[in-house]
Amino acid sequence: MNYDWAAHITELKFLTIALMTVVILAIAAPGITYLLTRIATPFSFARDLLERIKPPLHFLIPLIGLQIVWRSASVDMGYAGTVSHLITLAMITTVIWLGLKVVDAGRQVIFKRHPIEVSDNRTARRIHTQTQVLVHTLSFFVILFGFAAMLMTFPGAKQIGASLLASAGLAGLAVGFAAKPVLGNLIAGLQIALTQPLSLDDVVIVENEWGRIEEITSSYVVVKIWDERRLIVPLQYFIENPFQNWTRESTQLLGTFFLWVDYAMPLEPLRKELETLCKQVPEWWDGRVSIIQVTDTSEKAVQLRVLVSSSNAGNSWDLRCFLRENLLKFIVENHSDYLPQLRTNFYEDQMMQAKDVQPVDKIEPGKAK
Repeated sequence: MNYDWAAHITELKFLTIALMTVVILAIAAPGITYLLTRIATPFSFARDLLERIKPPLHFLIPLIGLQIVWRSASVDMGYAGTVSHLITLAMITTVIWLGLKVVDAGRQVIFKRHPIEVSDNRTARRIHTQTQVLVHTLSFFVILFGFAAMLMTFPGAKQIGASLLASAGLAGLAVGFAAKPVLGNLIAGLQIALTQPLSLDDVVIVENEWGRIEEITSSYVVVKIWDERRLIVPLQYFIENPFQNWTRESTQLLGTFFLWVDYAMPLEPLRKELETLCKQVPEWWDGRVSIIQVTDTSEKAVQLRVLVSSSNAGNSWDLRCFLRENLLKFIVENHSDYLPQLRTNFYEDQMMQAKDVQPVDKIEPGKAK
C-alpha cells in the first residue's frame, strides 16, 4: 500500500505558511497602528480614536491575513471549509468588538472635549446626554447587525429567519409583545436625545423624589436621590409622564420658605436681617433676589414668605436652611413678643361665665340647671 506523503508535505507547508502569516502580522500589527497614529497626530480626533481601537485592530489584522492565505490555498483539505467558516466568525466577532470600541471611543473623545466638572455645565450636560443615548443606540445596532451577519454564514439561517418573519400567528404576536418594551425604550431614548427633556446631572423630581440624573442607558434612567438611594426609571416614563426638571434651561433657582409671626411684628428689621444674612453666604446666595412678603393671614397669625435666589439647587437648599434657622433666632432674640400668639379677653370670658352660673341659694328645688 503506497501512502501519499507528498500530499501531506504540501499540506504541512501550507499550514506552516498560514501560521507564519499570523505570527508576522501579529507582530506587525502594533507597528501598523503606531504608524497610523503618528500620521494622524495633527488630527486630534483621529489620533484619540486610533489610540482607543488598537486592541481589536491587533486581532483583526492577523485574521484578515489568515483568511486571505487560507482562501488562496490550492491544497485539497477536508477541513478547509470548517476552518474558513471559523475564521469568518472570528473576524465578524472582532469587527463587532471594533465597532463597539469605535462608538465608545467617540463617546470618550466628546466627553473629554466637553468636561462636565465646570461651574456652567449646561451645554456640556446636554452634549453628554445626547452622546450617551446615541452611544447606547449605536451599540445595540452594532451587536444586532453583527449577530445577523454571523447567522447569515450558516446555510439554514435564512430559512429560519424567513419562517419566523412569515409566521403571523400567536408566535408573531408573542414576539411583537416581547419586543415592544425594548423598541419602546429605544425610541424613547432617541426622543430624549433629540428633544432634551432631561440631561445628565439635571435636578428632577420624579415620583415625588428629589434627585439628580446620574446615568442614562438604552432602557432606563438612574436618578440619584438626595439620601444616596437610586431610583431606576424606564426611559418611556419621561416621555409619557410629567416630571419636574429644575435645571433644564438654567441652574439658577428661586427658593422659598414660610414663617408665621404675630400681627404686630415689624417687618423692616426682618428684611434688613435677611439682607445681612444673605451677604454672609455669597457662596450660596447669587445676589439676585432676597425679599420678604406677607402672603397669607389667619385669625391667629400672619404668614411671611421669604424668597431668595441661588445659582443651583444644592446652594438653594443650604441657603434656605441657613436663613430659616437664623431668622427664627433673630425673632426669638429681638422680637420674641411677636411670635404667633393666642389672644383672649379674660374679662369678657369671666363675665360670660358669671351669667351662666347662678348662686346656689337662688336655684329652686327641682329646677337645677
